[in-house]
Amino acid sequence: MTAATATQAAYVVSALLFILSLAGLSKHESSRSGIVVGIAGMAVALAATIGLASRSISAAGVGLLLAAMAIGAVIGLWRARVVEMTGMPELIAVLHSFVGLAAVLVGWNGYLDVEAHGSAGGELAGSLLRVHHAEVFIGVFIGAVTFTGSIVAYLKLSGRIRSNPLMLPGRNALNLAALAAFAVLTVFFVVRPDLGLLIAVTAVALALGWHLVAAIGGGDMPVVVSMLNSYSGWAAAASGFLLNNNLLIVTGALVGSSGAYLSYIMCQAMNRSFLSVIAGGFGIEAPAAASGADYGEHREITAEEAAGLLSEATSVIITPGYGMAVAQAQHRVADLTRALRERGVQVRFGIHPVAGRLPGHMNVLLAEAKVPYDIVLEMDEINDDFAASSVVLVIGANDTVNPAAEEDAASPIAGMPVLRVWEAAEVIVFKRSMAPGYAGVQNPLFFRDNSRMLFGDARARVEDILGALAALV
Repeated sequence: MTAATATQAAYVVSALLFILSLAGLSKHESSRSGIVVGIAGMAVALAATIGLASRSISAAGVGLLLAAMAIGAVIGLWRARVVEMTGMPELIAVLHSFVGLAAVLVGWNGYLDVEAHGSAGGELAGSLLRVHHAEVFIGVFIGAVTFTGSIVAYLKLSGRIRSNPLMLPGRNALNLAALAAFAVLTVFFVVRPDLGLLIAVTAVALALGWHLVAAIGGGDMPVVVSMLNSYSGWAAAASGFLLNNNLLIVTGALVGSSGAYLSYIMCQAMNRSFLSVIAGGFGIEAPAAASGADYGEHREITAEEAAGLLSEATSVIITPGYGMAVAQAQHRVADLTRALRERGVQVRFGIHPVAGRLPGHMNVLLAEAKVPYDIVLEMDEINDDFAASSVVLVIGANDTVNPAAEEDAASPIAGMPVLRVWEAAEVIVFKRSMAPGYAGVQNPLFFRDNSRMLFGDARARVEDILGALAALV
C-alpha cells in the first residue's frame, strides 16, 4: 500500500468517526461518547496528514508543522480549562473566525502558487484551471465573510460593542449589491485572474461579513452563532477543494450542513425566516414596543415564602436562561431538584431552543450538574403542561418567557414561540433587577397577578430556598 493510499484510507476512517460523533452528539445520553469519537477522528486525520507531509516536505518543514500544532494544542487546552460557560458563545465565535481566516489564507496561497508563480501550470490547464480560479475566489469570499462576521459576533456577545442592530439606510440593498459584485467579479476572475480582482473580492467580503452580523440584534445572536458555524464549515470545504484534501471537504460539508439545519430549527423556534438569516436581513424588524408602557406594579417574594409554595406543590417546572449561567447556579438548581423530588414533587425543566447565548447552552449546564436527562424537556414537549403546574421557577430567563411575543403585535419579538409559563398557578422569577432582557424588551410577565419576583443572585437565592426547605422538615 502506498503512502497516498494509506492516507486516503485513514481519511475515510476519520470521516466515519466524525459522522458517528455527530450521531452521538444528537442525544444527551451519548454526547460524551460522541465527543470522544470526534477527538479520535481528528487524531487519526492529523496523524495521517503529518505522515503524508513528511514525505513531501523537508524535515524543517515538518518541525514547523509540529511546532504549530503544539502551540495550538497548548492554547486550546488552556482556553478550554479557564473559560466559563458564560464565555462559551464568544469563544465559539472566535474559533469560527479562525476557520474563516484560514480559508482566506488558503485561497490567497492558491492564487499565488498557481496563477502568479505558475508552479502547477502544467497540471492545471484549460477547464481545470478555470475551476481552480472559481475555487480560489469562492473560498476567499466565504472565508472573509465568516471571519469578520465572527469577529462582530464575538464583540457583541462579549459586550464590547452594543448588541443593538446597525440599521444603515438601504442596508438590504447594500447586501444585495455586495452579492452582485461578488458574482460579477467571479466571472471576470475565472476568465482572467488578476490580483486586483482578488483584493477587491476580499475587501467586499470582509465588509459584507461585518455588516451582516452588525445588522442583527442581540436577541437573535444564538441563531447567528449557529449560522456562523455553518459558514465556517463551508469555508473549510472550500479550502479542501483548493488543497485537494477529501477529508477537509467531507468534514466541512458535515459542519456546514449540520450548522445550516440547526439554524433552520432555531429559526422556526424564533419565527424567523431562514433565508433572511442567510442574507443577514433579520434582526428587529417590528417597531419597538413603547418604552414607557405602564404594566402596573410588580410583587416580590422572599426565599422563605418561595420554599413554602414549593413544599406544597405537586408539579414544578423550572425554565432556566442565561442568568442561570451568569450566576453559575446550575449545581444549586440540581440540588433543589433532588430535594423536591425526595418530597414527592414532580420536577421538570422546560428548555427553549434559544435559551442562553448558543444552541444547547442550558442542556450543557444541566448535564454538568447531573440533572437527569429524562426530566429536561424541549419547549414543544413541555408547553402544554404549564397550565397544570403548581409552580414555575423562571431562573434567569427573560425573552424566552415573554408573553408579549404572543400578545403584542408591535413587539420586536412578536411571533416568536415562547414558554407559556404564565399559565401556571404561581410563577417565581429569579432576577437581579427589573431591567429588560438581552433583546431590550420589557417583560409583562413580571407584572402579572400570579407572578412574583425574587431579586438577587440566582445561586444565592436557590441556596436560601434550600435552607428554608430543610427547616420545614
